Amino acid sequence: MMHGRAGPYSSLAKGTYDAATLSKRTKNWAELWAAQGYWALVVDGFGPRGYPKGFAAGTDGDRPAAVNEITVRPLDAYAALKYLRTVQGVDPDRVAIQGWSNGGSATLATISSEALAASGLAPGKGFRAALAFYPGCGLQGAFSDGYKPYSPARLFIGTSDEEVSPAACSKLVAKAKGIGSDIDLTVYPGATHDFDDPGEKRQGVPANVAAATDAQQQALTFFAAQLGH
Repeated sequence: MMHGRAGPYSSLAKGTYDAATLSKRTKNWAELWAAQGYWALVVDGFGPRGYPKGFAAGTDGDRPAAVNEITVRPLDAYAALKYLRTVQGVDPDRVAIQGWSNGGSATLATISSEALAASGLAPGKGFRAALAFYPGCGLQGAFSDGYKPYSPARLFIGTSDEEVSPAACSKLVAKAKGIGSDIDLTVYPGATHDFDDPGEKRQGVPANVAAATDAQQQALTFFAAQLGH
């Protein structure tokens, strides 16, 4: 599970950054997967690098290279994958990845053949499937020659997203599908960024409630099909 730009922790963490202070969205998704019989691992890409509070919206150009979602965070994902493969009870060949916003972009970058090669893992030894919620699909121009994920991927975004571009995601997915990728995009009319955040601000928008409900069901169905669970 790859968190967004605000990090994996609650805004009320008050300096304590651990499993007890994870954000509600992170906890809810982790508990949902656990209830289905999956292992759920939250990967903190910011805290160990000195940024546990994450970053505010619109700070993309000011963030340090050490937390770059295209060049660095995919390596965090692969380190997590390698760790999971040492855990008793985890099927090493059935591990998927899910990310939100900045972590959604990291997820898309992670399932590129370039990132897999950089991880040191052999082809066919990466993630089995990927879910990306409202990612920034420009991917910093890293795949201008064409983006082709090595595993099936599903993206979710709203037409009223305030932070990232639905059009950019539509373009990315259309090009990837055009070269044979198993990738698809669901665009929710009226849904905003963070549409699955359980807080009152986001769930006070009816379109977000509808989007969150549908995306959750699609996620469950997709992972069940791809992981054979």
